[in-house]
Amino acid sequence: MSSTATEVVRLLTVNGGTLAVAESLTGGLVAAEITSVPGASKVFQGSVTAYATELKHRLLGVDATLLAQRGAVDPQVAAQMAAGVRTALGADWGIATTGVAGPDPQDGQAVGTVYVAVDGPFTEGAGSASGGKVRRLRLNGDRAEIRMESVRSVLALLLEELAGEQTGNERAQDTERNGGF
Repeated sequence: MSSTATEVVRLLTVNGGTLAVAESLTGGLVAAEITSVPGASKVFQGSVTAYATELKHRLLGVDATLLAQRGAVDPQVAAQMAAGVRTALGADWGIATTGVAGPDPQDGQAVGTVYVAVDGPFTEGAGSASGGKVRRLRLNGDRAEIRMESVRSVLALLLEELAGEQTGNERAQDTERNGGF
């Protein structure tokens, strides 16, 4: 269990938020990392491991034309996976992984090309954590290392957004306490 996963579960618990996960190359490792944290059941809705490209469309609502034109390893696909799992599982936050773990390239993308995405609630006045965010990774290592670094990266991206939401909420409360100034 990672400290990042522990902190994600803690912040979601404090904020009363819920999480859903869409995974491709990580094959359930993100969900396993989150559920290894005691108390995760308070915040974790579930996950969809959509390894097959067609399932990304059918279960997560990823645009079929996008998948046909660009393949599954694409920033828009990652963003749509995160948004789709958030909607499908009724969560406040959705995160997603898609990429090439190897040993061979896929859809014209090199081994180690990974996209991680987070989709969350719009936080009024905070500016961050609204809609979705995608990060492109260029990872080195063998298949297992690429998959584990993808898990770490998507959880780190979520943690950044949750911490930004937390900071925004604290700022809003400070403003209220200080008479709006």
